[in-house]
Amino acid sequence: MARLFGFSVEDNEKKSQSIVSPVPENNQDGSDYYIQSGFYGSYVDIEGVYRNEFDLIKRYREMALHPEVDGAIEDIVNEAIVSDLYDSPVEVELSNLNASDKLKKIIREEFKNIKEILDFDRKAHEIFRNWYVDGKLCYLKVIDQKRPQDGIQDLRYIDSLKIKYIRKEKKKDRNDYINVRRNNDEDPSTLNPQIDEYFMYTPAPAYPSNLATGGGGSKGIKIAKDAITYCTSGLIDRNRGSVLSYLHKAIKGLNQLRMIEDSLVIYRLSRAPERRIFYIDVGNLPKIKAEQYLKEVMYRYRNKLVYNAQTGEVRDDRKFMSMMEDFWLPRREGGRGTEITTLPGGQNLGELSDIEYFQKKLYRALAVPESRIASDGGFNLGRSSEILRDELKFAKFVGRLRKRFAQMFNDMLKTQLILKNIITPEDWESIREHIQYDFLYDNQFAELKESELMNERLGTLATIEPYIGKYYSNDYVRRKVLRQTDSEIIEIDEQIEQEIKDGIIPDPSAVDPITGEPLEGEMGMMGDVPTEPDIDGGITDAQVQKDTKSAEI
Repeated sequence: MARLFGFSVEDNEKKSQSIVSPVPENNQDGSDYYIQSGFYGSYVDIEGVYRNEFDLIKRYREMALHPEVDGAIEDIVNEAIVSDLYDSPVEVELSNLNASDKLKKIIREEFKNIKEILDFDRKAHEIFRNWYVDGKLCYLKVIDQKRPQDGIQDLRYIDSLKIKYIRKEKKKDRNDYINVRRNNDEDPSTLNPQIDEYFMYTPAPAYPSNLATGGGGSKGIKIAKDAITYCTSGLIDRNRGSVLSYLHKAIKGLNQLRMIEDSLVIYRLSRAPERRIFYIDVGNLPKIKAEQYLKEVMYRYRNKLVYNAQTGEVRDDRKFMSMMEDFWLPRREGGRGTEITTLPGGQNLGELSDIEYFQKKLYRALAVPESRIASDGGFNLGRSSEILRDELKFAKFVGRLRKRFAQMFNDMLKTQLILKNIITPEDWESIREHIQYDFLYDNQFAELKESELMNERLGTLATIEPYIGKYYSNDYVRRKVLRQTDSEIIEIDEQIEQEIKDGIIPDPSAVDPITGEPLEGEMGMMGDVPTEPDIDGGITDAQVQKDTKSAEI
């Protein structure tokens, strides 16, 4: 294979031959397939769904233009990406990272640089929408080849139609087997499979013409794996080895909704108008003469006006006959002569239950609450029991989307830190799981739920407080009623002790447990401010009240 374009940030040290496995390491998108050759894999389209990922992405983008699907996508994107005037949509969270403050500061600065290169604060909505619709997102990490220690210089978006992730098994070399067999007695079939992983980029956006031959990749540019930030949806078609979008589940629902809407329009246009039936008396005329006479009468009295929506013209068109026109029927001698009757229009044309059913089905396929279809639905700020369960499920779904999308930041941050020699690849493997990303949150459903749970717990605590020390212990109440964990109990106790020491809250031992008043001998410990006499040497009102109270006691 020719030299790849790009760079690599992986450790050059190879694993020991003693570590062997017939199963290779998983690839970035979670699929287990290999691509032996070619650019886009192709096969016979038996089900009529898609032939390759090229067709699949184009279908997703066409679906996103449909009003119902576009509305659902906007609901999801608006929940995931919250644009605020002062705050960034996402920040790096390092509270769980066991590292020095200096390293944390450097990581925050580098993450800020990555967001500035992406212009994420301004384009966050567009970037997340492209990832959600296509099911994948690709960025080329541009660096200075002469000075790679300067880090990433630019991040350039690559259309998903122009790039393909390739995993190809290398040809086995018999000498490798011989060398291993001489060193140990293991079966050569258990050796680590050698996999080439790279990206194939085709600048031309045209549809590949030679898919069947598998030679579409010959005209592309091979790019190293580490030079591309590749973030997928995580949905994999295991049978076909394709990355799917979250819109894939809605393909059938959208097609059904389109067909039912079109059939409804045709039905209402054909059944809405009232039509007339003309019975024309043709007497004893022969068949040919009767037909000719009927056509003459029909042409004489029929008037078909056609409206051209493009030009705004109204013209008389007598050449064609449609379903909405009148009916002309001949009647022989002995009948009732010429007669005109009227056919009534269709009934129950206002029924929309079938349309509403398929709309709800489409929203369910997109994991969006059905209540959001109605435009008059308001936001409920009442009890958590009044909040729909679908909204809570939707909030969890958006949270999963955010975690999957944040893998893009992880890959960019990894490359930036390693190129600048801040950390090593081994260090990154140890800290990667502790780097989290805090997205700006705008959905108050979860907050309302937590607030009401806290109110219920405090109410229960007030009820059983007289029984603490008799039937319940403090530790039991904190664990079972307030639902505090061990770490929370330790943290709260330390905070209370520190606040007592700083004088923020009074010492419980210096306060009367019944009245809540400070004890007499501990007045100086409560932080009371001594009163000062008046300028003329008199006694203040506060002193008089204090002396009176002491005398009463």
